[in-house]
Amino acid sequence: MTVRVDPQRLEALLAGFSRVRLLVVGDVVLDEYLWGDVDRVSPEAPVPVVHVSRESTVLGGAGNVARNVVALGGDCIFCAAVGDDRAGEHVVELLKDLGVDPRGVVVVPGRPTTRKTRVVARSQQIVRFDRETEEPLARPAMRELLQAVDAALPIANAAVLEDYGKGVLAPNLVRTLMRRLRQAGLFVAADPKMELSPYRGASLLKPNLREAAQLTGLRLRGKADVARAAARLRRAIGGGDIVVTRGAEGMTLFSGDGPGVDVPTLGTEVFDVQGAGDTTIAALVLALRAGATLLEAAVLANAAAGVVVRKIGTATASPDEVREVLPEAIEAAQTACEKEKDRVEPKAGRRS
Repeated sequence: MTVRVDPQRLEALLAGFSRVRLLVVGDVVLDEYLWGDVDRVSPEAPVPVVHVSRESTVLGGAGNVARNVVALGGDCIFCAAVGDDRAGEHVVELLKDLGVDPRGVVVVPGRPTTRKTRVVARSQQIVRFDRETEEPLARPAMRELLQAVDAALPIANAAVLEDYGKGVLAPNLVRTLMRRLRQAGLFVAADPKMELSPYRGASLLKPNLREAAQLTGLRLRGKADVARAAARLRRAIGGGDIVVTRGAEGMTLFSGDGPGVDVPTLGTEVFDVQGAGDTTIAALVLALRAGATLLEAAVLANAAAGVVVRKIGTATASPDEVREVLPEAIEAAQTACEKEKDRVEPKAGRRS
């Protein structure tokens, strides 16, 4: 397998992100952080005492995909649901600060906005508090969300469906969404959590290893198992591309009926993998709609993910940051492909 990744072409593709408008639909999360230091254990219980020095709040879940789309230079249309609470108001405020129109956010009376509150001391997460519901949206809220999606269809270049299992992307809603997105001729990338059948017709599926195992019921102990899982995933969605992310090891691409192509991530010190999957799917779809091949998109996505894992908390990557690490990402991809070529070609020679 001979692979040539042209640095100048990747630079041009990265610049092309600014011409792409993505529709992001899914579960928005309000990520709250309490930052501080620990220097003693509580006399009341064997737990650390955190002296909080600052607090911060960012968009998480599908909201983090939107943040990454904007940070990478793209344009974003955002559709989600929040509760009629202060957290929901904060989500809307953060979207406005991001420059994303919040009119696609449905406010559901009585429904809690998903909040994840993390306590971080000395760069380590100590505890997380989750306040959420996993109940599917009621019919009136579903109708309102679909209306927001319909309004976005004429101006979107692609759609990302980001399921965090908090009830927005319930199977019935996803089936309706997929039907409308296909009718509009949009490229659809999906990151499902529990069920595959509603996503039939998706152009790209991006599970991580754990999700691929859960979605297929297979134990993934090696490369052959991952390939079997990808084949099962492709059949389930009707033949779209599969990108299985593998954490610090990068990702494996499955396009058509060919074998998987491993695209390792750049060697880097990992501080926090939180939100890296959101960065990956944002960069993948931006690159593909800017004209990249799947391999080129994966190299750009690995570079972007390599930036965010060096940061603490839910983070984003800018084009300048991606540009800075792009040579490392290209070298990692080409080295891996050359090793695969050396592994395969001697066998081919013996058969001849």
